[in-house]
Amino acid sequence: MQVRKAVTRSVLIFGGAGFIGSNWAHHLLKTSAARVHVFDNLSRPGVQHNLEWLQKNVPGKNRLQITIGDIRNPQAVRKAVHSATEIYHFAAQVAVTTSVEDPQLDFDVNLCGTLNILEAARQTGRYPFLLFTSTNKVYGNFRQGPLTGPASRFNCSVQDCVCESQPLDFHSPYGCSKGAADQYVRDYARIFDLPTVVFRMSCIAGPRQFGTEDQGWVAHFLYSALQDRVLTIYGDGRQVRDVLYVDDLLTALDRVGSSSQQTAGQVYNVGGGLDNSVSLLELINEIETLTARKIRYDVKPVRPGDQPVYVSNYAKLQQHTGWAPTLKVREMLIRMEEWWIQNQQLFLTPMPARRLPMSQVAEVPGMAV
Repeated sequence: MQVRKAVTRSVLIFGGAGFIGSNWAHHLLKTSAARVHVFDNLSRPGVQHNLEWLQKNVPGKNRLQITIGDIRNPQAVRKAVHSATEIYHFAAQVAVTTSVEDPQLDFDVNLCGTLNILEAARQTGRYPFLLFTSTNKVYGNFRQGPLTGPASRFNCSVQDCVCESQPLDFHSPYGCSKGAADQYVRDYARIFDLPTVVFRMSCIAGPRQFGTEDQGWVAHFLYSALQDRVLTIYGDGRQVRDVLYVDDLLTALDRVGSSSQQTAGQVYNVGGGLDNSVSLLELINEIETLTARKIRYDVKPVRPGDQPVYVSNYAKLQQHTGWAPTLKVREMLIRMEEWWIQNQQLFLTPMPARRLPMSQVAEVPGMAV
């Protein structure tokens, strides 16, 4: 496996204005000497706020470059990738519901966009490190037999935690597009010697996340309670997920990058694990206890592709890098509430999403900050 170390880190973040991308960009700018290039089409509501926050918090000059562009545009992607020594691919269509409504958009963004990035990286001939964030949806609904448990959650034990050897089973167009992209990223390490890493992630939560019922559900639940908005629960609320705080994810990104001689070519399940597993009903109870607010919610049928139970087994990542989660769910909620209190104005005037049809996708030249 080719792993090239460069004297100067030049880090390119696709989806760099999003929740994970902006936190990662800020972390790099604060803790390293790396030059950071944020590439984003600003299609997610609220991400413009993240971009403005980054611009206001840049230490030094000319360390942050911003390109408003789309990964569906191969020319824009090639131009951005040209000088990168590290690439982090967070850009995606993120909702199962959207993938069911518009499978073509989902395919174009998640699979074709990923192939554009891989090809651009390969064609540089410089073997940049590349990390891709995949999803637990690649495993489908793998639970066999009846679901049991108390009134508040389905049962889940350490034996139920999912490791990387779990067979893939792509449910929903979203699972198909992300799963196919996941396999392309993995195969570019095997066939083209590109040092890639795949993170199959569970639920990530933390500040700078403008959650919706389709993505970022922990933030969506908390901020809906704080704003006295009625929630919608799909199913009976006993569905279980493991939750990982974004700062713990940033540590994992640091670890795999600095251990690339071992991690290149690997796939890792990344999440909070059994100790940070929580059902929808349990999270509602935690939020009500924390905020002293009663949460109102409606109940609708389960959505297609929704797993009743998913909890990550992160033992492989821990074995390779020594990484493990540090923050518990209650502490995550406390920190997220504190961020919301300090940034309530962002939720009063949310910025609309910019959904660009393919005919309008174009690059806006990068600007140095």
